[in-house]
Amino acid sequence: MVGTGWLEDWRLTFAGEDLVGWEGAVTTIVPSEGDRVFVALYDVHPWDEARLDEVEGVDAGTYTKLHLRVSTLDGDVTAWVYVLVGFEGGLPTSWYLNEIANAAQKAGAPDDYVQSIRSRPTRNNQV
Repeated sequence: MVGTGWLEDWRLTFAGEDLVGWEGAVTTIVPSEGDRVFVALYDVHPWDEARLDEVEGVDAGTYTKLHLRVSTLDGDVTAWVYVLVGFEGGLPTSWYLNEIANAAQKAGAPDDYVQSIRSRPTRNNQV
């Protein structure tokens, strides 16, 4: 990890429950004025980037790869993200949601942000 920051005017959400074949919906982001998503930034070698594109299904049309501005303490940088092609909706499994929250916490996300992730409803424990 080379840094962290925020995607301004985007919102973390879940989608693709019926599209990607998981037991539940998967993480994606959608434009949402006034919201923001905490992100960890990585320096990825071009060979690894190509493999990630393949795994995430960019060529298959499952995800779109976008280049977005990330606000960091050192200023704005451009980073690429994968956004699921499809409609928002569905619930993640509790295991998957916990993995997302743990990753955010490990990367240094604010406690209230991590708690907001942990408090979302899941397929196993609908709130």
